[in-house]
Amino acid sequence: MDHDRSSGEGVGPQEYTLIKMKVQEPYPEKLKSLSKYPIFLVAATLRPETMYGQTNCWVRPDMKYIATLTKDGEVLISTERAARNMAYQGFFEKDGQFNLKLHLTGQDILGAGLTAPLTSLKTIYALPMLTIKEDKGTGVVTSVPSDSPDDYAALQDLKKKQPLREKYGIKDEMVLPFEPIAIIDVPEIGTLSAVAVYNEFKIQSQNDTEKLLAAKAKVYLKGFYDGVMLDGEFKGKKVQDIKKLVQKKLVDSKEAFIYMEPEKLIMSRSGEECVVAHCDQWYLNYGEEKWQAQALKALEGVNTFHDEVRNNFQTTLNWLHEYACSRTYGLGTKLPWDEQWLIESLSDSTIYMAYYTIAHFLQGGTFTGKDGNKYNIKPEQMTPEVWDYIFFKKAKKPKSTIPTGTLDAMKKEFEFWYPMDLRCSGKDLIQNHLTYLIYIHCAMWADDESKWPKGIRANGHLLLNSAKMSKSEGNFLTLAEAVQKFSADGMRLCLADSGDSVEDANFVESTADAGILRLYAFIEWVKEVLANKSTLRTGKADTFNDQVFSSELNLKIQETKENYQNMLFKEALRTGFFELQAARDKYRELSSDGMHADLIIRFIEVQALLLSPICPHVAEHVWQLLGKTSSIVKANWPEAGEVNLTKVKASIYLMDTAHAFRLHLKSYMHQLQKPRKGADPVEKAEKPTKGVVWVAKTFPPWQSAVLTTMKKLHNEHKGLPDNKVVSSTLGALPELKKYMKRVMPFAQAAREKMEKIGVEAFDLTLDFSEQEVITTHQVYLASTLELENLEVQYTDSAPDKIKEDCCPGQPFITFSTEPYVTVKAINPVPASGFYTEHLKIMHGDNVSKLAARLAKSCRAVKGLLVVNI
Repeated sequence: MDHDRSSGEGVGPQEYTLIKMKVQEPYPEKLKSLSKYPIFLVAATLRPETMYGQTNCWVRPDMKYIATLTKDGEVLISTERAARNMAYQGFFEKDGQFNLKLHLTGQDILGAGLTAPLTSLKTIYALPMLTIKEDKGTGVVTSVPSDSPDDYAALQDLKKKQPLREKYGIKDEMVLPFEPIAIIDVPEIGTLSAVAVYNEFKIQSQNDTEKLLAAKAKVYLKGFYDGVMLDGEFKGKKVQDIKKLVQKKLVDSKEAFIYMEPEKLIMSRSGEECVVAHCDQWYLNYGEEKWQAQALKALEGVNTFHDEVRNNFQTTLNWLHEYACSRTYGLGTKLPWDEQWLIESLSDSTIYMAYYTIAHFLQGGTFTGKDGNKYNIKPEQMTPEVWDYIFFKKAKKPKSTIPTGTLDAMKKEFEFWYPMDLRCSGKDLIQNHLTYLIYIHCAMWADDESKWPKGIRANGHLLLNSAKMSKSEGNFLTLAEAVQKFSADGMRLCLADSGDSVEDANFVESTADAGILRLYAFIEWVKEVLANKSTLRTGKADTFNDQVFSSELNLKIQETKENYQNMLFKEALRTGFFELQAARDKYRELSSDGMHADLIIRFIEVQALLLSPICPHVAEHVWQLLGKTSSIVKANWPEAGEVNLTKVKASIYLMDTAHAFRLHLKSYMHQLQKPRKGADPVEKAEKPTKGVVWVAKTFPPWQSAVLTTMKKLHNEHKGLPDNKVVSSTLGALPELKKYMKRVMPFAQAAREKMEKIGVEAFDLTLDFSEQEVITTHQVYLASTLELENLEVQYTDSAPDKIKEDCCPGQPFITFSTEPYVTVKAINPVPASGFYTEHLKIMHGDNVSKLAARLAKSCRAVKGLLVVNI
């Protein structure tokens, strides 16, 4: 059962055909003691139809093998691991025990002559292969060099290398006469597909691992699905159609067994490697067509929140067939029709949420219900007929000692709460428990689709500091320790920020520390704002930045609500906390005339409400700081007002422009400081004092042609095609001929912009006036660039180079240094801590400008600054 595994959860059994190759006399020396029994080397294969092409078999010289005696009196040679699997599949007298006769190594059986089923050769030989692994199959590999690149490579090694044959005592007649036998015709490859790809990939030996993997990938699936048999009674038929027929033929003739082992390594919680066992067992047939069709239909109505989860459900529904639903040990509910069995845990508890709807009737508001309930309902009164009445609309009212009013109340309660709107669980349970949940709901309410599940949210596992949590390695954190270390809200903030999808979330302690500081800073900021509320601006909140901030508040309310509804907590935290805090910071930075009191109070309220599902304690504390008389849990979700997207875009444009200008200034200063060739190094470049922002009214004609064409291509293809199509289309335009070197770089920049903001990246005009936005925020731009003067001009009068670099949405800035004289300002007030300052005086300066410049350069000085000149 999956829950009893420490690794390999969800891994199922792999069915093999166990080919019996009889050892011919004279027996190898080590096997002579078993001569009274028929002796077989057994090889596990997934492709029984290829046995017509056997030319030899492989064993690994240094591998340990054992000889075991079956209940049919035959000796089988395999690895001990394979024998252990066989012991639980009815091969031996006692279940779970194999009858050991002999310990061997591969060297002991090399060179043995064998009789193999289906092949046209009377004798094949056991030859050495050095790449056989012990964790798969039986350690004995049957060889079909016509269709297996590995087999052909190993056979060629033995043929080419006489020292290799001599090393393992292999005679020439055991190898040299044997050639691949054509048994399957593979379209586009031929009748000897392994030989073809061996030559194509220029494989040199069986140690060319990567080339052999590529060769196998090319021939195996194509050979199985498209190959046609050339030999045997199934000649002319497709390989995929006759696999089971060949397997049946071999098993019926007792030349093979059906053998199973786990698809991958499975370890139990006790530390043992698991095997596949044939057991008496009860199964649910999830592959039954009608039931499976119902489950697939039910899945269509389930909100899985992620496409990957839906795909995993569909994959599981398509492969899931019989699955054990019972076990003989542990806790659980007894199987009603066979009480020696318990319902295994993953198959059980698939509709217990239906019980939740009426639990308060039966348990009296307690977990145990031992103190009874106000309806005085006894457990023995809850008969199957009572449950049927509660859960099924059309069920008849039962003969019961429970009052009719109580029965009707329970039925009404169930009908009110069901169906289940949401089930949350781990992604590892999609392939079993959660799929069973869908099936069982369909079985229980086959005629009432309204009771089928509506939502299933699967989450990944949790990493701690980018590593899997493990007690043995010391990388773990208990819930109590996490709360004590980071606080409840600090931990919840970090958990929400750890990840949303079915990928494993990553709880990083440094992120939790940073989150605590963010929450603390927010609380302290709220206290400071409320204490100084009288200093905030009042009146109408109608400035550009007021309108932008109000729109961003409303936008974040909408986005955060949608993210919470979709259970995207990381995204909800992004929109409802980080981006909302950034919007506040931008508003504070841009509001040169001060922030508006009403807007700031509304921001605090909205921030508390949006954060409350993740950080309820911090949100409640902030709510009380606002003077609210009731708890925040009783508050409604904030109403989102109008969102002026044009102003929001204008604000984003402003911040992007300021960022681009700062980068340009940095590049400008770097160029000034860079010494010319042969000149002395520049000690320190002087910062510019003036900037001119150039704004373009329209795109240059060639850029307009590029954008118009790309928008047309986007609409025609319902998405922008690849660069090859874009390049050929633009290259055909005659007006772009002389600009071709610049066309594709511009087109690529437009593509990247489109990926960020959508098809509006191809618009030729903006929704707002660039000149107005920049002019309105000249003070801010001059301040962030540390300039004394900033002008805004259209590119009509700009030099040609600037016209080329400037287009709508991408203004350009030039810097210069105005002439000035330096005046030494001395503070006459003794013991003030401020002594002298060298002050630049430029053309057009007045006392107010000088005072502002002095205050800016002496930021430690607070209060009114009076300058006497």
